[in-house]
Amino acid sequence: MTKATRIAVLLMSMSWLASASYGHAQSDLPPAKILRSLQFVQDSVVMGDHAAREMQKYLLETIDTTLRTADASIFEDSRNADAALAYIMSGGNPQTLDYLVARDVQGHFDSRITNILQKYLNGRGIQVEKILADILPEYRKGVLGPYLMLIAGNIATTRDPAASLAFFDDARVTAPGTIIEEAALRRSIIAMVQVKDHGKALVYLRKYAVRFLHSPYASQFADLFVNFAIDGAGTVTTDNIAEITALMDPERAEEIYLRIARQASLRGEIALAQFATDQAAALSSQTGDVSRAPLSKLYSGLATVPSADVKSASDALASIPNDELSERDLALRDAAKAIAEQIVRTPEAAEKTSGNGADAASQPAVQAAAEDTRVQQQTGQATAAPELRDFFDKSRARLNEIDSLLEQEEK
Repeated sequence: MTKATRIAVLLMSMSWLASASYGHAQSDLPPAKILRSLQFVQDSVVMGDHAAREMQKYLLETIDTTLRTADASIFEDSRNADAALAYIMSGGNPQTLDYLVARDVQGHFDSRITNILQKYLNGRGIQVEKILADILPEYRKGVLGPYLMLIAGNIATTRDPAASLAFFDDARVTAPGTIIEEAALRRSIIAMVQVKDHGKALVYLRKYAVRFLHSPYASQFADLFVNFAIDGAGTVTTDNIAEITALMDPERAEEIYLRIARQASLRGEIALAQFATDQAAALSSQTGDVSRAPLSKLYSGLATVPSADVKSASDALASIPNDELSERDLALRDAAKAIAEQIVRTPEAAEKTSGNGADAASQPAVQAAAEDTRVQQQTGQATAAPELRDFFDKSRARLNEIDSLLEQEEK
């Protein structure tokens, strides 16, 4: 279905519901019909029609009010009973489930499913894992099947992330092009990043980038992709990274590369950081967004500080105007400059010819430690930025190498 067709159908749905409603978010329509509209709107949202998000909120309120005010006899139709449970699994109000269960004297709802949902929503899903696995074949082809598979995957992830893939894959296959497929793909990526199966993670990242890059939940995908690139450094190649970013629009790809560059610089992954900054710089000509140029220079400089070209890195960092960086990046730049200056500074003790070799060797490390404390106090990063502490630790390691060389020369 094209975007234009989706919008047209969405507008018809809004008009239809508006004409059938009265009061506050209440409708004469049966829950099954409202659910179909809700599903359509949610699927439109994850496919990129963000304007439909307000309609999604309205429909969730409408079906909730309808379920609470309708006569219990409406659930004699199993389609309405299933719609109520699907609503709960679509981000509905958990208290409405308790309300319906407490009043279900006729047994319209499958008590096994209501028990599973109540336990799951209260954080005790592991208690009903076996019950859920037993009833999945029974519900697999019905309305509730994909939702239950998604829940089964979520529960399995806490125990065995690799085992969750079977449930997530089933959910995707039975509900293609829906919010369920989108959620299943994201959670598959989380599971594979967690177990460090970079091969499978790459497969799911590619699928997500092709199908749901414009979902409002794609920000989580971006976080997962950056973590994938950084944590997999050494096994995840730059070709792997470029393959995924090639599926993105230039603006999004440039943002991703800058985030990878920052994290890689702080981790000491010099080659990856340089690759990412080079790619971001190349994309800037396509995006025309000159505001990101200082970030590219900053992260390139961070990557070069621990290298032999530390003097050039120091000069590049110093050339970035203060007003072109955020407060956080400004603190990072100043800390990196301080360390670069310590690395290139000739220790006074090294010029002495006395036999005081041990003192001369220890002097740079003492100065670096003092500088570290001063810079951290000035920038307020002492306790709030573990990534900055990592940066200092890696730089001190390089200083220690220099100390060792100086000590050998004094002997």
